Amino acid sequence: MDRRSFIKKAGTAGAGAVAASALAAPAIAQENPKISWRMTSSFPKSLDTIFGGAEDIANQVADATNGAFKIQPFAAGEIVPGLQAADAVSSGTVECCHTCSYYFVGKDPTYAIGTAIPFGLNARLTNAWFFEGNGINLMNEFYATQGMFGLPAGNTGVQMGGWFRKEINTLDDLKGVKMRIAGLAGRVMEKLGVIPQQIAGGDIYPALEKGTIDASEWVGPYDDLKLGLHKVAKYYYYPGFWEGGPAIHAFFNLEKWNSLPKHYQTILADACTYSNTRMMAKYDMKNPSALKQLVAEGATLRPFSQEILEAAFQASTGLYGELSASNPSFKKIYDDQTAFKRDAYLWMQLSEYTFDTFMMIQQRSGKL
Repeated sequence: MDRRSFIKKAGTAGAGAVAASALAAPAIAQENPKISWRMTSSFPKSLDTIFGGAEDIANQVADATNGAFKIQPFAAGEIVPGLQAADAVSSGTVECCHTCSYYFVGKDPTYAIGTAIPFGLNARLTNAWFFEGNGINLMNEFYATQGMFGLPAGNTGVQMGGWFRKEINTLDDLKGVKMRIAGLAGRVMEKLGVIPQQIAGGDIYPALEKGTIDASEWVGPYDDLKLGLHKVAKYYYYPGFWEGGPAIHAFFNLEKWNSLPKHYQTILADACTYSNTRMMAKYDMKNPSALKQLVAEGATLRPFSQEILEAAFQASTGLYGELSASNPSFKKIYDDQTAFKRDAYLWMQLSEYTFDTFMMIQQRSGKL
């Protein structure tokens, strides 16, 4: 082939490549439309682990779509107050939010099951029920009636039982205690004489400091240390029997979710699953050192007595019977989760419990 023939053919091929590129660009743009959403959080930025779940979702979605689908997270109060996040999504004020479902039990007690109910599931079983059981589908049947679609997007693991300004040794010690506590746990504690208060995370410290409340549960050592709760309430109780494995959700306006291209829905669902896994890993990594620091700075660890736990368990089952009798949505989802829980804890007695107990004995004896 002579030189002029080669150049001529190369030029023709180049023009074809340019034309193909010109045709491909609009096709790619059509497949990956430019979308910008706002995600309001129920958490302040200072709580980097739990607020970070929203940031993880946004970053994963942006990376997977090469920046075509952008979600901008906003801290509680920047768009709407933290406890109004789901309302903002339902009404279409924002496209999505990152929050706890149980913050909205005032609208319907069924919301509580989406996060955690007293004496419910631990974090591992929560994921099993959501992802391999009926959890996601059943909860979304309910969320659809609220104009939303929801996906698990974080978990803290079993939480602490909260901070008290005085020791709680008996059931009588709970009577009249004003406690910040969310979800159905507030109704259970109310049966034990507690006066429940619904207060956003960023407002807990000043409420304890001023004596507006006598006690508060939040999450666990890492977040509680960030809030400085040990400085205004000395006694740190465990376990948080009302939150064995609380799920944080990403909620999406139902119309906005349905309007997304299918592959964007898949990308967003994968991003929520990533956030769900990573948040739990963060807490498991950060809580041990935070607990040591809290104790070093004066926190006094105390277990809830067996008397309190038994009374709370009885109050919880009584409450679930009442709710099931009056709320078909609650009953349907609660019954499904309970059936799963019954068998799951049979297995956990043989597996997790025996292994973890042995390893904890080794830790206590200094062998690890």
